[in-house]
Amino acid sequence: MKKHQSAALKILKGTPSFQTSKRSLAVCAACISLVLGLSAHANAYHEDNSTVQTGGQTQMNTKPTLATLTNFQKNAPFMYSSGLPDASHLSLLKEEGVTHVIDLIPGNRTSEILTTSELGLDYFNVPVDWEGPTLANFLNYAAFMQSVDIEKDKVLTHCKLNWRGAAFTYLYRINVLGESEQAAKKDLMAIWHPNPTWYAFMNDVISHYNEVNGKQVAMSFEAAAPESH
Repeated sequence: MKKHQSAALKILKGTPSFQTSKRSLAVCAACISLVLGLSAHANAYHEDNSTVQTGGQTQMNTKPTLATLTNFQKNAPFMYSSGLPDASHLSLLKEEGVTHVIDLIPGNRTSEILTTSELGLDYFNVPVDWEGPTLANFLNYAAFMQSVDIEKDKVLTHCKLNWRGAAFTYLYRINVLGESEQAAKKDLMAIWHPNPTWYAFMNDVISHYNEVNGKQVAMSFEAAAPESH
């Protein structure tokens, strides 16, 4: 029986149809191998792309925003205040429409002068001594503020932590813009509570404007208690 099967198999292998079937099977095997190879390559390519995209997303997440600007506030439609901005913050502020920067920090301000110049921002420095702010400081600040076209321009007032800035914007709002003291105080207190030195300075500014304008504006809070040493 086995001899007959072997003989029949030899005859079958010699037929053209068997040879064609054999070649077809070989071609199919090659096709399957090619498809599997392409699939593996495609998967590898997708993972590489995913890695790149993830990396790109990480970079996007580290892009500076105004949320990283110390004590940043929008005090009025044309007035912003903050702590010390870097070049990326100033660039973002320009995108927000800021055209003028008032710097209340004394000393060498060359770096910021160059940065604002490169960005096309108008820079103005009012050097305010932390231990001795003066009425003249504020009048200088107010004169510049009043030169701004509030219909089309925006101003950033800044110092290191927005403590000076918060006091100056508070004073400008209640004495020049005529805003509610309570509303202006809310922004001020969100940043800091003025100490006796700054409270006395702020009272001098308010007294000056009350005399000029014939008004009775007053602060609705007392100075913070002096720090004990």
